[in-house]
Amino acid sequence: MGNFVRDIPPAETKSYDAQRTPYAMTAPNVLIVEDDPALRTLVMRALQQNGFNVRPAGSAPEMWNIMAESPVDVIILDIMLPGTHGLDLCRQIRQQSDVPLIFVSAKGTEVDRVIGLELGADDYLAKPFDTRELIARIRAVLRRGRMDRQHEGAGRREARFDGWTVNFPRREVTSPDGAVVDLTGAEFDLLAAFIDNPQRVVARERLIELSRARLGDSSDRSVDVLISRLRRKLSSEGGKTPIVTVRGVGYMFSAEVERV
Repeated sequence: MGNFVRDIPPAETKSYDAQRTPYAMTAPNVLIVEDDPALRTLVMRALQQNGFNVRPAGSAPEMWNIMAESPVDVIILDIMLPGTHGLDLCRQIRQQSDVPLIFVSAKGTEVDRVIGLELGADDYLAKPFDTRELIARIRAVLRRGRMDRQHEGAGRREARFDGWTVNFPRREVTSPDGAVVDLTGAEFDLLAAFIDNPQRVVARERLIELSRARLGDSSDRSVDVLISRLRRKLSSEGGKTPIVTVRGVGYMFSAEVERV
């Protein structure tokens, strides 16, 4: 157990009520999918001490049963589960729900994080982790989800640039020739961050913050891998892309953006 989680010392533990944020009028419902009973209990207790309602599951069938019988606001999903792999579960979840999902795994390489994010995870936390960091990341994905709903309610429906069309409610991107371009969840969120900041240089760390997925700190190259893939998908026949690298600073979305 000690190899996977750094627990919160009792003296440092704060109740959720003591640090309640304006958006949390009711306690969020967290589903923990982890096959290690000791680790599952440890994380569950830490979250409960911070005001979350927690439902534990030790396997994929238990997870599906919980999701069918009660609302879930965020899922903490271990990748290395017995029976069904966590990556396969993520694919299945995304086919029917956009509930925020955070992967936890002993495999913490950049490739692992990129794969997890491309499959639709909102965040990826490598073991061993501090439960305080997990709690902070849960609150972050909940905030981002709330902001997404606010954007949709405020009319953030569609944007156009260089003949491309982005439909935010459907999370759909259409090329100038009318073809729908398949973007992963992480790629779409990065594109949305660029569209919200057109023709402005955005630092790497700020881009990570603006996108829904937390890719790591500014030294993490995962964001560069995803931007490279997004560039290829947005390239015109002449090879031009609106995403420009500003060396030593970050990136700029050079196209003019029209909001509809």
